[in-house]
Amino acid sequence: MEEPNFWDNPEEAQKQTRELGNLKDDRDTYNKLVSSKEDIETLIEMGEEEDDESVVPEVREMLDEFKEKLENIRIKTLLSEEYDSCNAIVRLNAGAGGTEAMDWCGMLYRMYTRWAERHHFSIEELDYQEGDEAGIKSVMFQVNGENAYGYLKSEAGVHRLVRISPFNAQAKRQTSFVSCDVMPDLDKDIDIEVRDEDIRVDTYRSSGAGGQHINKTSSAIRITHLPTGIVVTCQNERSQHMNKDKAMQVLKSKLYMLEQEKQAEKEAGIRGEVTDIAWGHQIRSYVLQPYTMVKDLRTGEERAQASAVLDGDLDPFINAYLKWTALKKKEHAK
Repeated sequence: MEEPNFWDNPEEAQKQTRELGNLKDDRDTYNKLVSSKEDIETLIEMGEEEDDESVVPEVREMLDEFKEKLENIRIKTLLSEEYDSCNAIVRLNAGAGGTEAMDWCGMLYRMYTRWAERHHFSIEELDYQEGDEAGIKSVMFQVNGENAYGYLKSEAGVHRLVRISPFNAQAKRQTSFVSCDVMPDLDKDIDIEVRDEDIRVDTYRSSGAGGQHINKTSSAIRITHLPTGIVVTCQNERSQHMNKDKAMQVLKSKLYMLEQEKQAEKEAGIRGEVTDIAWGHQIRSYVLQPYTMVKDLRTGEERAQASAVLDGDLDPFINAYLKWTALKKKEHAK
């Protein structure tokens, strides 16, 4: 059998290289855990032999770090769904709350960017609509990394913020909402047909305050799928052709996932239920006044350190969601 020539298919070569790198990382992580376990056991034995209690704080610190790494590996084993290993395409849309909601949208974008940085994932901005006075009206970005969709699918839904509004002269408490839509980034050659007569393609100028968000030519693309009403925009690639290719890729992914949802009758399991961006539909609440608390309304997971969560410390919520969904599947199988 002739060996495959990856030089003829650079995307496949890149995929194979990435998978190999992930396997090596898993092996190295396991070896480090084994070494840590041996170090902890050795330190405990030395402390017992010499009756030295001064090693206790060091052992506790090492043990806490060991447990955290072991838990991360255990959580990773829950990422076994068909699309979990894919990159993630995330779209944030400001909802009820006006300028406050647009500012909240910007805060969430920063939160996910910081989370991605912690996991050494890269962010590729696809579409950006600046807010009227502050923040962001909407933003679509791609998170590239191992199991990015598997982790971020927990974020699909409406996020609610309660705080003293910095845009209100009377310093009143304000509630605002942002929706988060998460899709897997499926392969470009996905087998789904999109007929020319079923789409409308519009071009426009990229919007923004300047820098990476400015574009003097009409290279931004908006594709509307007429039968379903799905609208996809992309403006941050280097050319109109590249924007159209990326927008079509996202559209095909959405259509493919929509068809999968219909066949499997799991609308809430892949994309998350589509709801109004307002009261009564939130999945998570972030309260900054009169106290600080972030609480997930599905899993019950909560953290008092709201500033840390908004700075990207999302793993407790993501892990709780993965455990929660795994338990639900287990109960359903009984």
